[in-house]
Amino acid sequence: MRINKLDVAIRIMAITAVQSAMSAGWVMPRVWAGDSANSANANLTSTIDARIEQWLPGWLALYRDLHSNPELSLQESASAAKIAGHLKGAGFTVTAGVGGHGVVGVLENGAGPTVMIRGDMDALPITEETDLPHRSTRTVEKPDGTRVGVMHACGHDVHQTCLVGTAATLASMRDAWSGTLLIVAQPAEEIGVGALAMINDGLFGRFPKPDVCLALHVSSSQPAGTVAYTPGWALANVDSVDITIHGRGGHGSRPHETVDPIVTAAHVIVALQTVESRRLDPLEPGVITVGSVHAGSKHNIIPNTAELQITVRSYAEESRRVLLDGIREVTLNICRAMGCPKDPDVMVRSGEFTPATYNDPALTRDAAAVLADVLGAEHVVEIKPVMGGEDFGRFPKHLNVPGLIFWLGAVPRELYDASLKPDGPRLPPIHSSTFAPDPEPTVATGVRSMSALAISRFRRER
Repeated sequence: MRINKLDVAIRIMAITAVQSAMSAGWVMPRVWAGDSANSANANLTSTIDARIEQWLPGWLALYRDLHSNPELSLQESASAAKIAGHLKGAGFTVTAGVGGHGVVGVLENGAGPTVMIRGDMDALPITEETDLPHRSTRTVEKPDGTRVGVMHACGHDVHQTCLVGTAATLASMRDAWSGTLLIVAQPAEEIGVGALAMINDGLFGRFPKPDVCLALHVSSSQPAGTVAYTPGWALANVDSVDITIHGRGGHGSRPHETVDPIVTAAHVIVALQTVESRRLDPLEPGVITVGSVHAGSKHNIIPNTAELQITVRSYAEESRRVLLDGIREVTLNICRAMGCPKDPDVMVRSGEFTPATYNDPALTRDAAAVLADVLGAEHVVEIKPVMGGEDFGRFPKHLNVPGLIFWLGAVPRELYDASLKPDGPRLPPIHSSTFAPDPEPTVATGVRSMSALAISRFRRER
């Protein structure tokens, strides 16, 4: 990771790109990217790279350990203990058990802003199907008595490793920044409750309040060694809706004597697709997906009820309201039209709601320039928002401060290049049993990117 001729060439390309943007009216930030030719900033990048080169083998050992020993949401005790140990070793004041198994590390380094960096810890109930030597073989028992594997299929093992690596790097460079660094290891992101639990447990009352919130997330569609960003809405509101349709059961040979909840459910499922297409502004994104349908027990029995489980995705609050109100109204009126003896139960599971994540545009613009400077402009791309959910957005929204989550490429380069060919392989997505990041370039890029971003914010916010 030392600076070499290639790094110099990359820096020149980044400077050229920034200068072109300036000529088009873009205002360059006053920190880091604006001084890319300055030897002081080059020295900072060189120092970050030296730390990575020195400590990367230990971080990769931690990554393999975390990957081999994943823990489900609300069960992250061992992962939390490992992170707490690393933070204490780096000189942080550490508090465990915040909002469950959450860990908070505070490093005060003179006057200046407070910068928060978050990483999440929980894994998924997925049986790993990779051939990695450090693959997870852990299993848990399901409510029905069967067992299922546990796997870091969403890259939270990478997130934890980058969190520890960034914390150690910044702690070793205290002469390069001033302010307060807040490191947050968050539990239960996969079920959308961890961020709120930490907030409710006094995260921003017991500890310094951030002036800016940062996070990263692995990408299963970008190659390792690259990063991607999205200004504005980046990830969606996520609502879960349960519907119970009440019919009147009977024999399958005499449907005229019944009110068939399955047929009613079929009408509801089709009609729900018109809520997004006919009630929502065509320029506003929205998704209604029926993910589960349960009804009946035998071929010749018409049941009394049918149950639907729905995921609803949106960005703007008004779009969310339109979709949820539309689901209630369409379901109610179809059930009445079909002669159901009782109105349907439509329950929005408010406890599982995850708000949309909004990347502050000014912060994102500045971050893109910093990332282009330290990684090379060709390794930094702007991408479209996604409809996935991520409760990191709760933190900046709660505080009304700028927030940014960016994507960290994790796909092995050879696999990524092969996937671009017409007959190339499909890349395993996150939440797949075969998802396997390329750890060395991914972790190194994550630490390099986040360390540089944090230092740039300490300097800018003063």
